[in-house]
Amino acid sequence: MNQRPAVPPPTPRLAFRKMTNADLDDVAALLGDPLMMRYYERPKTRAEAQAWIDWNQRLYREQGFGLWVVTLRSTGEFAGDCGLTPQSYDEEVDVEVGYRIRVALQGQGYATEAAAACRDFARDVLDIKRLIAIIHPDNVPSQRVAEKIGLAVERDTTFRTGAPIRVYAAAL
Repeated sequence: MNQRPAVPPPTPRLAFRKMTNADLDDVAALLGDPLMMRYYERPKTRAEAQAWIDWNQRLYREQGFGLWVVTLRSTGEFAGDCGLTPQSYDEEVDVEVGYRIRVALQGQGYATEAAAACRDFARDVLDIKRLIAIIHPDNVPSQRVAEKIGLAVERDTTFRTGAPIRVYAAAL
């Protein structure tokens, strides 16, 4: 039986792998950084970072995808997370491409490179027909990433938390 890959293939500068409990320090630092999380409700605690890892491990088992750890191929350094998650909003469920790159590494095109690899994986391997990105209306850098990978503004609405969101979408 031909089994599909578990993660997107590496890009010229980045590699992907499944999150494990050994990633807790890096994931907690990423999700606990107030600057990184400025467009979210608040930074996450270490316990919430562990729950994030647990959620992604469950997604790998149940969906065959989730958010993956992104590392720099040149050094193996933890760069952030990027991947695909089912998201519900406005009584709909779509697959979202999500991306978070450490603040120290932002502005170098890593988010776009990672998100494009995940978009291609969604289309070419998982046969996903529609991809979205849910972005805070003030998060212009994230909106630029979505646009660079071919997503366009579909609508402004509110997330299940009540926060304002801008939904970017594209048919794959």
